[in-house]
Amino acid sequence: MPERQIRLQFLGTRGEIELRSSRHRWHSALLVQCQKARIMLDCGADWRGRVAALRLTAIVLTHAHLDHAGGLADGAPCPVYATAATWERIGRYPIAHRRTIEPGRPFRLGSITWHAFELAHSIRAPAVGYRLTARKTVLFYAPDVAAIIDQKTALNGVTLYIGDGASITRPLLRRRGQNVIGHASIKAQLGWCQTEGVPHAVFTHCGSQIVGADGRSVSAQVRRLGRERGVAARVAYDGLFFVVRSLG
Repeated sequence: MPERQIRLQFLGTRGEIELRSSRHRWHSALLVQCQKARIMLDCGADWRGRVAALRLTAIVLTHAHLDHAGGLADGAPCPVYATAATWERIGRYPIAHRRTIEPGRPFRLGSITWHAFELAHSIRAPAVGYRLTARKTVLFYAPDVAAIIDQKTALNGVTLYIGDGASITRPLLRRRGQNVIGHASIKAQLGWCQTEGVPHAVFTHCGSQIVGADGRSVSAQVRRLGRERGVAARVAYDGLFFVVRSLG
């Protein structure tokens, strides 16, 4: 695979809800392939006992909630990358090869540069989103997000935004003191993309508003919301894969 190509496969697209469907069965997880590297972004409880079969180079976690890290409760067959805050929450997991990342300090996995950005989402399980860069291909991944703390820097030059599908138009936000937690709506995230000039968006970590609805009508609604903001938008489903190519 040429270095300038990043292949994405949505292994799962369901959020932390009981409801399942044929399109959204497994907890949200993204397989990133570039050159020979096979990297799994998040590993929720649904993936427990199934990780070894994926033949992974590494696993990268956004935060410690069970639908993002619970699949590692029995350990991992490869190195796992997470922030210190996430390791504090899952310290009892028998993971042999732990790598601690710091928001604001890029690191390299395969031919991709990874850069963690702090997100507003949870106080007990602080989350980060990841900016992935391979030559001129730049992606941003934030499956659980109320806000991006440094939105302008995080989304600068991004080709594809992969965001939180918990709600389509009504945000699921709460306040804890000065902190906003929960989930921004798809509509709000498309506004972020419009502001920062991001041309494409895909939404995963789907909530009941998407999982329990007719897929075609939901897809049409999200596409319309995107068009209104100049963003080509869609909803991911389990098994969706495509290649993101550099523009230059």
